Amino acid sequence: MKHIFITGVAGFIGSNLARTFLKQGHRVSGIDNFDTFYDPQIKRKVVKKLSAFENFAIHEGDIRDRAALDRIFAEEKPAVVIHLAARAGVRPSIEQPELYYDVNVTGTLVLLEAMRAAGIRDMLFASSSSVYGNNKKVPFSESDPVDNPISPYAATKKAGELLCYTYHHLYAFNIFCLRFFTVYGPGQRPEMAIQQFGRKISEGTPITLFGDGTTRRDYTFVDDITAGIVACTERLKGYEIFNLGNNDTISLIDLVRNIEETLGKKAIIEWKPMQPGDVEITYADIAKARTMLGFDPAYPVRKGLLRMFQEQGMC
Repeated sequence: MKHIFITGVAGFIGSNLARTFLKQGHRVSGIDNFDTFYDPQIKRKVVKKLSAFENFAIHEGDIRDRAALDRIFAEEKPAVVIHLAARAGVRPSIEQPELYYDVNVTGTLVLLEAMRAAGIRDMLFASSSSVYGNNKKVPFSESDPVDNPISPYAATKKAGELLCYTYHHLYAFNIFCLRFFTVYGPGQRPEMAIQQFGRKISEGTPITLFGDGTTRRDYTFVDDITAGIVACTERLKGYEIFNLGNNDTISLIDLVRNIEETLGKKAIIEWKPMQPGDVEITYADIAKARTMLGFDPAYPVRKGLLRMFQEQGMC
């Protein structure tokens, strides 16, 4: 049994990951600040379910609070930290760049320092496919240059990867940085595209599509992401970067058509111009993750959509 500490444990990926580890018999503790970015009651309902496991503990607090982290680590003494907490979203980061830098970069640095002081040397860091920007080479490989982020959010994730490498180099931390590709599934944040589209199509209210519908994303089901993270905890040594994606892409308009078919309802579409910071395509080369982690996504988009909406009682 491992003791795993998850930042952002009450969030979408964090709560799914915590449930997976708990079902495997591990001890899970974590921190979440229940930020009002979306309704905190959604997170509190999730935490209530997780609290049914006797090996689960949650601390309400902020990753920028060094004193709180010192107290928590002294109490919990985890073997590995999985750092998921972050200010999320490309478009909001353009409106609030200072906040995104403070939470995502300063917060990561404070966490790394608290780990160093507590003698914790194993960490997984949640990065993002957004670091690739408008990379012309597809699919995106971990060896591709990522020096041209096109949003503050992407820049903070790249900065986080650099900090992680620094702590690996200086203090022999074992750190894997995981570049997630558009994660979706039951319990996804309400403002995210698939969740929002499904809800509005079900209600018969208009959905907004930006651009001409040809932008493409590599949508990855949350169970595939958690499987990749679990594999990382079993192989964590040194410093590595891994893409965790579905190794497939689908256009925006085809995604909507798939949601329509899954729900059995037609979408009312309102078209708007492409938004600043949005990339044209995301597409994960997962050869490295397949070879080193045994990562093998099990959910093509249509299968993932069906399970998501069934579990949410929408079809």
